[in-house]
Amino acid sequence: MNLSFLRIHFGFWAGWLNGRSLLMAVLLCACIDTARSAAFVVPDTAGAGFVARQAKAGYLPLIQDGIPLPLLIDQNDHKGVLRAYENLKSDFARVTGKKQDLRGTGKSKIIIGTFGKSALIDSLVGKGLIDRKELAGKREKFVITVVNKPLQGLESALVIAGSDKRGTIYGIYELSAQIGVSPWYYWADVPVRQATQLYVKPGIYTQGEPKVNYRGIFLNDEAPALSGWSKATFGGFNADFYEKVFELLLRLKANYLWPAMWGSAFYDDDPRNGPLADEMGIVMGTSHHEPMARAQAEWKRYGNAGSWDYSKNKAGLLDFWRGGMARAKAWESVVTIAMRGDGDEPMSEQQNVGLLEQIVKDQRRLIASVTGKPASETPQLWALYKEVQDYYDKGMRVPEDVTLLLCDDNWGNVRKLPELNAKPRKGGYGMYYHVDYVGGPRNSKWLNVSQIQRIWEQMNLTYHHGVDQIWIVNVGDLKPMEFPISFFLDMAWNPDRFQANNLFDYTKQWCGQQFGEAYAAEAADLLNRYTKYNHRVTPELLDEKTFSLAHYKEFDSVLNDYKTLAMEASRLYYLLPDSLRDAFDQLVVFPINATANLYEMYHAKAMNAYCWARNDRKANDWADRVKACFRRDSLFTDHYNHRIANGKWVHMMDQVRIGYQSWNEPPKSVMPAVKYLPDSSTEPVLRTFVEAHGFIAMEARSYAAASSAPSVQWTEIPDLGKTVSAMTTMPVTAQLADHTALEYKIQIKEKKEAKVILLLSPTLNFNGNRGLRYAISLDNGPETIINFNGHYKGELGPWQARRIIESVSTHAMSPGEHKMKIRFLDQGIVLQRILIDLGGLRPSYLGPQESPVTEGSINALNKITNK
Repeated sequence: MNLSFLRIHFGFWAGWLNGRSLLMAVLLCACIDTARSAAFVVPDTAGAGFVARQAKAGYLPLIQDGIPLPLLIDQNDHKGVLRAYENLKSDFARVTGKKQDLRGTGKSKIIIGTFGKSALIDSLVGKGLIDRKELAGKREKFVITVVNKPLQGLESALVIAGSDKRGTIYGIYELSAQIGVSPWYYWADVPVRQATQLYVKPGIYTQGEPKVNYRGIFLNDEAPALSGWSKATFGGFNADFYEKVFELLLRLKANYLWPAMWGSAFYDDDPRNGPLADEMGIVMGTSHHEPMARAQAEWKRYGNAGSWDYSKNKAGLLDFWRGGMARAKAWESVVTIAMRGDGDEPMSEQQNVGLLEQIVKDQRRLIASVTGKPASETPQLWALYKEVQDYYDKGMRVPEDVTLLLCDDNWGNVRKLPELNAKPRKGGYGMYYHVDYVGGPRNSKWLNVSQIQRIWEQMNLTYHHGVDQIWIVNVGDLKPMEFPISFFLDMAWNPDRFQANNLFDYTKQWCGQQFGEAYAAEAADLLNRYTKYNHRVTPELLDEKTFSLAHYKEFDSVLNDYKTLAMEASRLYYLLPDSLRDAFDQLVVFPINATANLYEMYHAKAMNAYCWARNDRKANDWADRVKACFRRDSLFTDHYNHRIANGKWVHMMDQVRIGYQSWNEPPKSVMPAVKYLPDSSTEPVLRTFVEAHGFIAMEARSYAAASSAPSVQWTEIPDLGKTVSAMTTMPVTAQLADHTALEYKIQIKEKKEAKVILLLSPTLNFNGNRGLRYAISLDNGPETIINFNGHYKGELGPWQARRIIESVSTHAMSPGEHKMKIRFLDQGIVLQRILIDLGGLRPSYLGPQESPVTEGSINALNKITNK
């Protein structure tokens, strides 16, 4: 068991748990011992599964006794298909636990290939074993089916046939997913489910064509996290890094990427990047403000010191753009056209719509010149981002073959959609969406704050307004946006699959693929609630003023939401087999616990300010808690960066989230300022406890005044007892003076006879059976002396079982404010709480919470009680 995980992940809610959820704590402890024997069961992937783990009549054995079917492919197929084919071999090795030569002979095989590129597939189509209509003229479609007698010497085969390169690749990775390899096996350390027996169901399996043409992600705002990790792991944003990104996208059935661009240049940083993307089947683009297949960083490197201003440097810019088009012309890409100001800034007011229209015309002439074909044959987009949408609204237009890339407001709220009766455009419409953002009012970079419910609602609206050419989502560092990435890309494949009432089913299916069917429902509930809570306010915007301390118990309520969630997540973590814990930590536990800690810190900051303003010495305790939470935040970062997956994700949690003063993050985390009260105060604030619901409840430490001999000190013992703490006298051998007393201020509504109940620690009559005594009085009146344990004779009874002694005295009380004095007559008395029953106290084990208070000063109290 990872003890550092235990200390960090349980530490911050352990105190909160005390007294609230004893049953959950017992269940947690009881379940830990059974965790390692729990079954790891992964269901079929979403949709109709064609791989079974139990044999039935007519099923084709896929893996028998740990040996998969041999693989067969035409080596003349696309290079990207051959690469995916090799990855499938590796996936079978992961599933079976051993690497094997899958080129062997046998009566059955797996045949893989692309229609029109593979002689094997074309032969099957020619024989009528695969319907030509299922593949011919289709886009990115795969068909997976079992056929009989496909080739001479074979009795049967599992066939993966693609309509084109990506169709075949998607089919290969669909098989990988169904045999137990999650698309997130590398990027989230999801373990592969091993098997020795697998079977293929008869029939034809396909997911059809994707409803959205280009479906992808944008790696953006990638410093310091992704940039630091990529440098430490691969040496930077090179082909080794992008190979992992491309593979993930293809396993998720995506086809489009805007690469990292903060100081990076995809084509320039590593000459292997462009050819690799084209080989693997990824369509490359550049961000909304990087036109003509060139990165912003390249302008800084090669811009010949000219200005990024078309009105002043037309020749320099066209030359720069020509180089980008010449480099990328042979590869699949979508070219961004037009321009914004340097560094993603708005163009100057002088650069008007007319100038931007001229820029587009010149860029398209350049595209045609470099590619040798009409500009309309090169896919292009114009991003209506921020002020560029204003240009469009004012009448600027681009040719019909250019895709209009509409945008959200950077916070997941779609800004503009085509009219429902809009004339169709050849280039269609796209949507640029965000689950990460750098900008006002604050950055949103650290953790996922996007509900799939909101993504679905906005993208469903988008799709039904005819936006189906491009869907691209800004995902920041990629991690920890795994879940919204999966959802966004799955929805882009088939938006019609999703409805309001099946979104949680998707979450369960996704969690089942990552963590197993046995844990899917509980993990999905945690993931769903965590994104719901984080969607309320981003961590970067959260501070001590966000939620109200005064109204509706709001801050306490939201804090308890997170602490409950954290407790449940950590409990499930210990139920999981060791193999699942790294993935579960990254995808569920860490974001919940780290955010819960942030809420606790800001709640403590709010309480520190509240108590300090009232001269309440609890301010110091709250200040200490702020410091503890701030330190714990750094421990969470260290845990993610250096302990999950043996330190695989170093730097991935480097993003600063504490200490914002403006829209952008500070250079380093800055602890919220706290204030301490000095140990002594010339005029301490005095709290008057007010009768409510027929009783008053006070903690022993909430006294108004304390008096004692010079050699005796009143001492609070933190955490002793059933609620908060206890008060006693120290040193225990010192002689008590006649005035060793604690005073409490109370306010009564009407004349009543009251029972005053002192809740004392069960100290016995250790002093020769004489017993321990205290005196109680009201408003400096006559004292009642009580020996609360002198009669004890050693019998076992409720004192020991309840770990408390209730000592009761009866007093007549009139309406108004009173001073109650409790004077200790013997050493060894330990006072935990005081309850005053005025007719409304109800039976309970711990007693009610501390009563409401009004505030005044000791001098004011003396004026009242010394009349």
